[in-house]
Amino acid sequence: MAIGSGLGAQVGIAAESVYGTAVPPTKFIEFTKEGLQLKKTTAQSAGIAAGRLVPLASRRVVTQREASGSLEMEVTNKGMGVLLQSLMGTTVTPTQQASTDAYLQTHILADVFGKSLTIQKGVPLTTGVVTDKTFTGCKIVSAEFSCEVGGMLTASFEIDSKDCDETQTLAVATYPAMSPFHFGQMGVKTGAYGSETVRQGIRKVSVKIERPLATDRFYANSSALKAEPISNDQVKVTGSLEGDYVDTILDDLHTSDAGVSLVWDFTGPLIAATHYERFTVKLPVIKLDDAPPTVEGFDLVKPTFNFTALSDGTNPIAVEYMSTDETL
Repeated sequence: MAIGSGLGAQVGIAAESVYGTAVPPTKFIEFTKEGLQLKKTTAQSAGIAAGRLVPLASRRVVTQREASGSLEMEVTNKGMGVLLQSLMGTTVTPTQQASTDAYLQTHILADVFGKSLTIQKGVPLTTGVVTDKTFTGCKIVSAEFSCEVGGMLTASFEIDSKDCDETQTLAVATYPAMSPFHFGQMGVKTGAYGSETVRQGIRKVSVKIERPLATDRFYANSSALKAEPISNDQVKVTGSLEGDYVDTILDDLHTSDAGVSLVWDFTGPLIAATHYERFTVKLPVIKLDDAPPTVEGFDLVKPTFNFTALSDGTNPIAVEYMSTDETL
Protein backbone atom coordinates (compact mmCIF):
# COMPACT_ATOMS: atom_id res chain seq x y z
CA MET A 1 0.00 0.00 0.00
CA ALA A 2 1.19 3.52 -0.82
CA ILE A 3 0.93 6.63 1.33
CA GLY A 4 -2.61 8.00 0.94
CA SER A 5 -1.58 11.46 -0.20
CA GLY A 6 0.52 13.12 -2.88
CA LEU A 7 3.53 11.47 -1.22
CA GLY A 8 2.40 8.20 -2.80
CA ALA A 9 1.88 9.58 -6.31
CA GLN A 10 3.95 8.68 -9.36
CA VAL A 11 4.38 9.66 -13.00
CA GLY A 12 5.93 7.36 -15.60
CA ILE A 13 6.59 8.04 -19.29
CA ALA A 14 7.41 6.09 -22.45
CA ALA A 15 7.76 7.00 -26.11
CA GLU A 16 4.99 5.60 -28.31
CA SER A 17 5.52 3.74 -31.57
CA VAL A 18 1.95 4.45 -32.71
CA TYR A 19 0.12 7.63 -31.73
CA GLY A 20 -2.37 6.91 -28.97
CA THR A 21 -1.32 3.29 -28.38
CA ALA A 22 -0.30 2.84 -24.75
CA VAL A 23 3.24 1.78 -23.93
CA PRO A 24 4.15 0.66 -20.38
CA PRO A 25 6.25 3.40 -18.71
CA THR A 26 9.98 2.83 -18.66
CA LYS A 27 11.10 6.03 -16.94
CA PHE A 28 9.67 7.69 -13.85
CA ILE A 29 9.70 11.43 -13.32
CA GLU A 30 10.37 13.10 -9.99
CA PHE A 31 7.73 15.74 -10.65
CA THR A 32 6.69 18.66 -8.45
CA LYS A 33 3.15 19.16 -9.79
CA GLU A 34 0.90 17.75 -12.49
CA GLY A 35 -2.46 18.73 -13.95
CA LEU A 36 -3.32 16.06 -16.51
CA GLN A 37 -7.08 15.60 -16.82
CA LEU A 38 -9.60 13.88 -19.06
CA LYS A 39 -11.84 16.29 -20.96
CA LYS A 40 -15.13 15.04 -22.40
CA THR A 41 -17.65 16.82 -24.60
CA THR A 42 -21.25 15.82 -23.91
CA ALA A 43 -24.56 16.51 -25.61
CA GLN A 44 -28.02 16.24 -24.08
CA SER A 45 -31.05 15.40 -26.17
CA ALA A 46 -33.44 18.33 -26.50
CA GLY A 47 -36.41 16.22 -27.59
CA ILE A 48 -39.80 17.26 -26.20
CA ALA A 49 -41.96 14.62 -24.55
CA ALA A 50 -45.38 15.44 -23.08
CA GLY A 51 -45.07 16.25 -19.40
CA ARG A 52 -41.30 15.61 -19.12
CA LEU A 53 -39.76 18.38 -17.02
CA VAL A 54 -36.20 17.05 -16.66
CA PRO A 55 -33.97 15.63 -19.42
CA LEU A 56 -33.47 11.86 -19.36
CA ALA A 57 -30.07 10.61 -18.23
CA SER A 58 -30.21 7.95 -20.95
CA ARG A 59 -30.32 10.70 -23.59
CA ARG A 60 -26.96 12.21 -22.66
CA VAL A 61 -24.05 11.14 -24.87
CA VAL A 62 -20.28 11.67 -24.98
CA THR A 63 -19.37 13.08 -28.40
CA GLN A 64 -15.62 13.70 -27.92
CA ARG A 65 -12.85 12.61 -25.57
CA GLU A 66 -9.42 14.13 -25.11
CA ALA A 67 -7.08 15.12 -22.30
CA SER A 68 -4.61 17.87 -21.48
CA GLY A 69 -2.69 19.40 -18.64
CA SER A 70 0.73 20.31 -17.32
CA LEU A 71 3.73 18.54 -15.86
CA GLU A 72 6.18 20.48 -13.71
CA MET A 73 9.57 19.28 -12.49
CA GLU A 74 13.15 20.09 -11.74
CA VAL A 75 15.56 19.41 -14.59
CA THR A 76 17.84 16.58 -13.48
CA ASN A 77 21.08 15.01 -14.65
CA LYS A 78 19.31 11.81 -15.73
CA GLY A 79 16.09 10.78 -17.43
CA MET A 80 15.22 13.95 -19.37
CA GLY A 81 15.89 12.64 -22.89
CA VAL A 82 12.42 11.32 -23.77
CA LEU A 83 10.76 14.61 -22.83
CA LEU A 84 13.37 16.67 -24.70
CA GLN A 85 12.98 14.55 -27.83
CA SER A 86 9.19 14.95 -27.74
CA LEU A 87 9.57 18.71 -27.36
CA MET A 88 12.28 19.32 -29.96
CA GLY A 89 11.34 16.74 -32.61
CA THR A 90 14.67 15.23 -33.67
CA THR A 91 15.16 11.49 -33.20
CA VAL A 92 18.16 11.32 -30.90
CA THR A 93 20.62 8.55 -30.06
CA PRO A 94 22.99 9.44 -27.21
CA THR A 95 26.58 9.65 -28.42
CA GLN A 96 29.27 8.19 -26.19
CA GLN A 97 32.12 10.60 -25.53
CA ALA A 98 35.38 8.76 -26.28
CA SER A 99 35.28 5.60 -24.11
CA THR A 100 33.80 7.30 -21.06
CA ASP A 101 30.47 6.99 -19.25
CA ALA A 102 29.41 10.37 -20.69
CA TYR A 103 26.74 10.41 -23.40
CA LEU A 104 25.72 13.53 -25.32
CA GLN A 105 22.19 14.11 -26.58
CA THR A 106 21.77 16.90 -29.15
CA HIS A 107 18.11 17.84 -29.56
CA ILE A 108 17.65 20.05 -32.63
CA LEU A 109 14.37 21.81 -33.36
CA ALA A 110 12.38 19.82 -35.94
CA ASP A 111 8.81 18.76 -36.73
CA VAL A 112 7.23 16.66 -33.97
CA PHE A 113 4.89 14.50 -36.05
CA GLY A 114 5.37 10.90 -34.94
CA LYS A 115 6.70 11.96 -31.55
CA SER A 116 4.14 11.10 -28.87
CA LEU A 117 4.25 9.79 -25.32
CA THR A 118 2.32 7.62 -22.96
CA ILE A 119 2.21 9.34 -19.57
CA GLN A 120 0.89 7.24 -16.72
CA LYS A 121 0.11 8.78 -13.38
CA GLY A 122 -0.72 7.04 -10.13
CA VAL A 123 -3.08 8.99 -7.89
CA PRO A 124 -3.40 7.69 -4.29
CA LEU A 125 -6.71 7.30 -2.52
CA THR A 126 -6.62 8.13 1.19
CA THR A 127 -6.70 4.36 1.77
CA GLY A 128 -3.30 4.00 0.09
CA VAL A 129 -4.70 2.35 -3.03
CA VAL A 130 -3.14 4.06 -6.06
CA THR A 131 -5.45 4.60 -9.02
CA ASP A 132 -4.08 4.40 -12.56
CA LYS A 133 -4.70 7.05 -15.19
CA THR A 134 -2.79 6.41 -18.41
CA PHE A 135 -2.73 9.30 -20.89
CA THR A 136 -2.04 8.18 -24.44
CA GLY A 137 -1.07 10.21 -27.51
CA CYS A 138 0.62 12.90 -25.41
CA LYS A 139 2.12 15.76 -27.44
CA ILE A 140 4.14 18.55 -25.82
CA VAL A 141 2.65 21.83 -27.04
CA SER A 142 4.94 24.08 -25.01
CA ALA A 143 7.73 23.98 -22.46
CA GLU A 144 9.26 26.67 -20.29
CA PHE A 145 12.63 26.39 -18.56
CA SER A 146 13.55 28.83 -15.81
CA CYS A 147 16.20 29.43 -13.15
CA GLU A 148 16.81 32.29 -10.76
CA VAL A 149 19.11 33.20 -7.88
CA GLY A 150 19.11 30.48 -5.26
CA GLY A 151 16.82 28.18 -7.23
CA MET A 152 16.69 25.00 -9.26
CA LEU A 153 16.46 24.80 -13.03
CA THR A 154 12.78 24.00 -13.50
CA ALA A 155 10.70 22.87 -16.46
CA SER A 156 6.98 23.16 -17.09
CA PHE A 157 5.47 21.15 -19.95
CA GLU A 158 2.00 21.78 -21.39
CA ILE A 159 0.58 18.59 -22.87
CA ASP A 160 -2.21 17.64 -25.27
CA SER A 161 -3.42 14.03 -25.08
CA LYS A 162 -5.60 11.80 -27.22
CA ASP A 163 -7.32 9.96 -24.37
CA CYS A 164 -7.15 8.75 -20.78
CA ASP A 165 -7.21 4.99 -20.25
CA GLU A 166 -7.96 3.68 -16.75
CA THR A 167 -7.70 -0.03 -17.63
CA GLN A 168 -3.90 -0.25 -17.81
CA THR A 169 -1.77 -1.85 -15.11
CA LEU A 170 0.00 0.67 -12.90
CA ALA A 171 3.74 0.25 -13.40
CA VAL A 172 6.05 -0.15 -10.42
CA ALA A 173 8.01 3.07 -10.12
CA THR A 174 11.80 2.92 -9.92
CA TYR A 175 14.11 5.91 -9.76
CA PRO A 176 17.81 6.12 -10.60
CA ALA A 177 20.10 8.21 -8.43
CA MET A 178 19.87 11.71 -9.85
CA SER A 179 20.43 15.33 -8.90
CA PRO A 180 18.97 18.62 -10.15
CA PHE A 181 20.70 21.39 -12.08
CA HIS A 182 20.68 24.69 -10.17
CA PHE A 183 21.65 28.36 -10.12
CA GLY A 184 25.13 27.65 -8.77
CA GLN A 185 25.88 25.83 -12.05
CA MET A 186 24.33 28.41 -14.37
CA GLY A 187 26.23 30.28 -17.05
CA VAL A 188 25.01 32.85 -19.59
CA LYS A 189 26.91 33.90 -22.69
CA THR A 190 26.07 36.16 -25.63
CA GLY A 191 27.95 37.21 -28.75
CA ALA A 192 28.72 35.92 -32.22
CA TYR A 193 27.63 32.30 -32.71
CA GLY A 194 30.38 29.92 -31.59
CA SER A 195 32.40 32.60 -29.81
CA GLU A 196 29.97 33.85 -27.16
CA THR A 197 31.39 35.52 -24.04
CA VAL A 198 30.24 35.57 -20.43
CA ARG A 199 27.43 38.00 -19.67
CA GLN A 200 27.68 39.63 -16.24
CA GLY A 201 24.92 40.61 -13.81
CA ILE A 202 22.26 38.06 -14.86
CA ARG A 203 20.04 36.90 -11.98
CA LYS A 204 17.29 34.99 -13.78
CA VAL A 205 16.77 33.40 -17.20
CA SER A 206 13.72 31.82 -18.76
CA VAL A 207 13.20 30.25 -22.18
CA LYS A 208 9.83 29.14 -23.54
CA ILE A 209 9.28 26.97 -26.63
CA GLU A 210 5.76 26.94 -28.05
CA ARG A 211 4.75 24.42 -30.71
CA PRO A 212 1.41 25.35 -32.33
CA LEU A 213 -0.46 22.16 -33.20
CA ALA A 214 -3.86 21.44 -34.72
CA THR A 215 -5.24 19.62 -31.69
CA ASP A 216 -8.85 19.53 -32.94
CA ARG A 217 -8.58 16.78 -35.56
CA PHE A 218 -11.81 14.96 -34.71
CA TYR A 219 -13.18 12.99 -37.64
CA ALA A 220 -15.89 10.46 -38.38
CA ASN A 221 -15.01 6.79 -37.90
CA SER A 222 -12.69 7.60 -34.96
CA SER A 223 -14.89 6.77 -31.95
CA ALA A 224 -14.89 10.37 -30.68
CA LEU A 225 -11.07 10.47 -30.47
CA LYS A 226 -8.70 12.82 -32.30
CA ALA A 227 -6.11 12.08 -34.96
CA GLU A 228 -2.50 12.99 -34.23
CA PRO A 229 -2.06 16.79 -34.05
CA ILE A 230 -0.10 18.40 -36.89
CA SER A 231 2.06 21.54 -36.70
CA ASN A 232 -0.02 24.44 -38.00
CA ASP A 233 2.18 27.48 -37.37
CA GLN A 234 5.83 28.39 -36.87
CA VAL A 235 7.50 27.53 -33.58
CA LYS A 236 7.73 30.47 -31.17
CA VAL A 237 10.78 30.70 -28.91
CA THR A 238 10.84 33.52 -26.37
CA GLY A 239 12.43 34.29 -23.04
CA SER A 240 13.80 36.85 -20.65
CA LEU A 241 17.07 37.93 -19.07
CA GLU A 242 16.75 39.59 -15.68
CA GLY A 243 19.63 41.14 -13.78
CA ASP A 244 21.39 44.20 -12.46
CA TYR A 245 22.36 47.06 -14.76
CA VAL A 246 26.11 46.31 -14.74
CA ASP A 247 26.81 47.39 -18.32
CA THR A 248 25.00 48.64 -21.43
CA ILE A 249 25.54 45.62 -23.68
CA LEU A 250 21.96 44.32 -23.56
CA ASP A 251 20.61 47.86 -23.46
CA ASP A 252 22.51 48.72 -26.64
CA LEU A 253 21.23 45.57 -28.35
CA HIS A 254 17.70 46.60 -27.51
CA THR A 255 18.27 50.06 -28.94
CA SER A 256 19.88 48.86 -32.18
CA ASP A 257 17.67 45.76 -32.55
CA ALA A 258 20.82 43.85 -33.47
CA GLY A 259 20.84 40.08 -33.16
CA VAL A 260 23.08 38.14 -30.82
CA SER A 261 23.60 34.46 -30.02
CA LEU A 262 22.61 33.22 -26.55
CA VAL A 263 24.05 30.19 -24.77
CA TRP A 264 22.38 29.28 -21.48
CA ASP A 265 24.34 26.56 -19.78
CA PHE A 266 24.32 24.45 -16.61
CA THR A 267 27.50 22.51 -15.85
CA GLY A 268 27.36 19.83 -13.18
CA PRO A 269 29.91 17.38 -11.77
CA LEU A 270 32.58 15.70 -13.85
CA ILE A 271 31.50 12.41 -15.43
CA ALA A 272 34.88 11.43 -16.91
CA ALA A 273 37.86 13.00 -18.68
CA THR A 274 36.71 16.48 -19.77
CA HIS A 275 33.01 15.62 -19.89
CA TYR A 276 30.66 17.12 -17.31
CA GLU A 277 26.97 16.70 -16.63
CA ARG A 278 25.43 19.48 -18.70
CA PHE A 279 22.19 21.05 -19.85
CA THR A 280 22.62 23.71 -22.54
CA VAL A 281 20.15 25.79 -24.56
CA LYS A 282 21.60 27.30 -27.74
CA LEU A 283 19.73 30.11 -29.52
CA PRO A 284 21.67 31.31 -32.60
CA VAL A 285 19.89 34.68 -32.74
CA ILE A 286 17.87 36.54 -30.16
CA LYS A 287 16.48 40.04 -30.51
CA LEU A 288 15.54 42.05 -27.44
CA ASP A 289 11.94 43.25 -27.46
CA ASP A 290 11.77 45.24 -24.22
CA ALA A 291 12.45 46.95 -22.00
CA PRO A 292 15.20 49.53 -21.53
CA PRO A 293 16.19 50.11 -17.88
CA THR A 294 14.10 52.39 -15.68
CA VAL A 295 14.83 53.80 -12.22
CA GLU A 296 12.11 52.85 -9.74
CA GLY A 297 13.61 53.94 -6.43
CA PHE A 298 16.78 53.81 -4.36
CA ASP A 299 17.64 50.18 -5.15
CA LEU A 300 19.89 48.93 -7.93
CA VAL A 301 18.48 49.29 -11.41
CA LYS A 302 17.22 45.82 -12.39
CA PRO A 303 16.09 45.67 -16.02
CA THR A 304 14.30 42.68 -17.53
CA PHE A 305 15.03 42.18 -21.21
CA ASN A 306 12.41 40.05 -22.96
CA PHE A 307 13.59 38.46 -26.18
CA THR A 308 12.47 36.51 -29.23
CA ALA A 309 14.71 33.80 -30.68
CA LEU A 310 14.96 33.66 -34.47
CA SER A 311 16.76 31.60 -37.10
CA ASP A 312 20.08 32.72 -38.53
CA GLY A 313 19.50 30.50 -41.56
CA THR A 314 22.41 28.21 -40.72
CA ASN A 315 22.72 27.15 -37.11
CA PRO A 316 19.90 25.30 -35.32
CA ILE A 317 18.04 26.08 -32.14
CA ALA A 318 19.15 23.22 -29.92
CA VAL A 319 19.18 21.72 -26.46
CA GLU A 320 22.26 19.69 -25.49
CA TYR A 321 22.10 17.23 -22.63
CA MET A 322 25.17 15.42 -21.27
CA SER A 323 24.52 12.59 -18.85
CA THR A 324 25.33 8.97 -18.15
CA ASP A 325 22.10 7.86 -19.88
CA GLU A 326 23.10 5.41 -22.61
CA THR A 327 19.57 5.51 -24.06
CA LEU A 328 16.72 7.97 -23.91
